[in-house]
Order: sequence, then C-alpha cells, then structure tokens
Amino acid sequence: MQYIRLPFLLYSYIATELLAPFFAGFLILYGVFFLVRLIPLLEVVLELGINLPDFIRLFSYIFPHMLLYVLSMAGMAGVIMGFTRLTNDREILGLKACGISLRQMLPPVILVAAVIAGISGYFSVRLIPAGEVAMQQLMFQLAKEKIDKGIKEKKFTEALGDLVVYVDQVDDKENWTGVFVSDMRNRLQPIITMAESGKMTANVNEMAVTIVLSNGTLHSTDHQDNQIIRFSRYQLQIPLKPPTRIDGDDVTHLSRGAMTQKQLLQAAESLKKFPKKSIQYLTEYEQRLVLPVGCFILSILGIPLGLQAGPGRKAAGIPLGLGFFVFYYISFTFCSSLVEELVLPLTFGMWLPNIIFAVLTVLVFWRVEQERPIFPEIISSFFADVIDKYISPLLRKTGKNVKRLLSRRRKTDAEQKDQTAQQSASKDMLIHADAHNRVFHLPECEHYRCENCTITFINAQVALKTGFTPCPFCEELIKKDGKR
Repeated sequence: MQYIRLPFLLYSYIATELLAPFFAGFLILYGVFFLVRLIPLLEVVLELGINLPDFIRLFSYIFPHMLLYVLSMAGMAGVIMGFTRLTNDREILGLKACGISLRQMLPPVILVAAVIAGISGYFSVRLIPAGEVAMQQLMFQLAKEKIDKGIKEKKFTEALGDLVVYVDQVDDKENWTGVFVSDMRNRLQPIITMAESGKMTANVNEMAVTIVLSNGTLHSTDHQDNQIIRFSRYQLQIPLKPPTRIDGDDVTHLSRGAMTQKQLLQAAESLKKFPKKSIQYLTEYEQRLVLPVGCFILSILGIPLGLQAGPGRKAAGIPLGLGFFVFYYISFTFCSSLVEELVLPLTFGMWLPNIIFAVLTVLVFWRVEQERPIFPEIISSFFADVIDKYISPLLRKTGKNVKRLLSRRRKTDAEQKDQTAQQSASKDMLIHADAHNRVFHLPECEHYRCENCTITFINAQVALKTGFTPCPFCEELIKKDGKR
C-alpha cells in the first residue's frame, strides 16, 4: 500500500510567504478602520468621561465588527502580495521548471484562506452579536453611572432632562432619604413628588432605569384643580440622557446586528405577516454566512492576480484585487437590496455574488494556468478601445479645461491687482479743495490733506472751471506743468 507524500516543505514555504503580507496588511487596514470608527466614539468618550479600562473594554467590543471586513481585504491582499513576490523573483518559474504546477500550489493557499474564512465566520456568527450586546450594556451602565454621580446630597440634579431630583441624604448603599422630584415631561405644569425614601435601580439586560420611592405624596396641578395622591410605593421611569447613540446606533435598542442567529429567525417568524420587515432579519441571518465564504473566494482569486507580476512588468495584482474587492461588495449590497425589496428570492439573491465570483475565480485561475491573460482579447480590446476613445480624451479635455481655468484665474487676479493699483494711484492724484475759502491743493502741496479739504476734483482744470483757485504753491506748479 502506497502513501501519498505531501510536500510539506513547499506548502510551509508558500504559507509563510502568504502570512507575512497578510499580517502586515491586517495591521494597516485595521488601523485605518479603527480611526474611522474612533471618530464618532470620541464624543461619547468625552461626554461620559470614560476612563482607560472602560475605553479598552469598549474597544474590545468593537473589535469583532471591524474584523469582518478587514480579514477579507487582508486575506486577498496577502495572497496577491505573496505570489507577486514569488513571481518577481522567478520562484514560480523555478517551481514550474521542477514540474510543480499551479494546482499543486493550491493546498496551502486553500488552507490559509479556509482558516481566515473560518475566523471571519466565527466573528460574524458569534462574536459580533455578543460584542454588540456587551457594548450596549457597557454604554448603558456608563450612562447610569453618570446619573448616579450627578445625584448628590442637598443639591438639585438637572442631569435627567425634564426631571429634577433633590435628595436630602444618600447613604453608603445608595439609598436616598428625603426625596423631591419635579416631573415636567410632556406637561406645562410639573408633577411634584415628595417621598421619605427612595432608590435608583437599573436593569442592564432590559436597558431600564427606575426610581423607586416609598411613603410619599404626589401633587398634580391642572389649571385650577389640584390633586394629591398618597402612596406607599411609587416607580418613576428615567430616560437616559445622550449619548445613547454611537455612529447612528441606539445603545438602548437591541438592533439586528446584536441579535444571535436564533433570535434573528425568531424575529423574522414573528413578523411573518409583514414580509418587508421579516426579510430584513433573514438577510442579516444569511449575510453572516455569505461574507465568510466570500472572504474565502476572494483569497483564492488572489493567486491568479498575484501572478500578473513579472520581471520588467508592473505589478497589477493589487489594483486588480482592489477592483474585484469593490465590485464584490457593490454586487453584494445591490443583491441584498433586491432581496429586501422582495425582487429576488432570499437564498438565491444573497448567495448570487458568491456564485458569480466562484465561477469567475475558476475561469481566471484556469486562464492563468494555461499561460493566458486574465481577460480574453475581446474584453481587453474592448476596455482598451473604451479607454482610448472615451476616457483618455475626457481626461485630456479635463486637464486642458483645468489649465484654462487656472490661467484665466491668474489673468483675472493680475487684472484685479492692476485695476486696484490704478484706482489707488488715481485716488492719490485727485485734487483736494477747501469749500470755505474755495482754494484747492495738488498732491505735492503740504496742505493737500488739510482738515477743511472735503471736496475732490479729477484734475486742476475741472477745479478752475468750478470757480476754485489754487494756493500760491500749487499755482507755481500749474504754471510749470501745463498738463495739470
């Protein structure tokens, strides 16, 4: 009985070449995604006064959600960059010369892609919903702690919106004594509640904060009527103050992203009478299964894209990979929208992008294995003609228009400067005249800017015609220069 000996040295070598750029791309992409996600969090962090341990907890809850997209991009980029380096260094050529085909190089890539897709699937199905729930509970708890800190002895607390709370004493167990509450919610006149004791309770699982009062009276005033109600126990619901939203997500509401797979199916079943609402939960359910498989397909597609490099050729793998990646998520979003609008069936519509890209990956891999270009000549020539006929002239025309606009703007700016200079120069050459003694002065005269010189003339001739006479100094200047 013969055993098939696997070339573990080759497999480990190829896997190592893929993992190094994968981790590098993962760190870079995750840093970018983290900064984008951090911006809407800063307002929450500053308003709630989150300390470092709570911020680390919040960061760890957001971590799985960002990984769902980062892993796909990093997996594809790692395969492309790994095979690009092997191609540029002629190692792929050497392996083929030794009789090792492209198909024999597939197992380590499939293994790495399967591990990445498995991690992505685990995050999608298990950790992302758990992280969403934990983040909502953490934000709720922090908001509740902010309320607790705001309620102090012998002070009116206005941190609860339309509720004003006054507590006479607060013991070590957060029990209140001597409570006064003014409730202005949806009212013109407040409801005044006074109680001997009270306490604030919070149910994190149900996202509810309640004030429980004991032995007190409730005073309600409506126009001229006054109503007093005595109670032994009274509950008062407290609305959470903002921020209860993070990047558009309400932390007090269990969203689709925070539901488990079982909860999504239950929610869809309960809304069966409303197909458009029910389908939203089913698309979320299918999406968590579709995206990890798409991650696997895109990673395998990176093999033929990485082989497009070579000595003397530009490495086109990364731009092509980016284009395929964007096209995949555009098609996925488009198909998801059609499913939610009940245009396509659920399973077929959600898995259609994966089917298309799986077929595309097989065709591209087969063409590259046969030493053919990725795209057939018809498609390549078509795109080349489109670029030559439409895109290139458009870019050239756009460049010319931009140059013309810049040149026009420069000319306009220069003309405006010249006009301003001429206006200022002409303004400086105006004749100043005194309306009281009807004497005018030229710019060279020391009395040119006298306090009584409130009239101006364009030149000396106009001033003479209107009956004004020059001062002795200006008269000498006019005799010397007849043009004035």
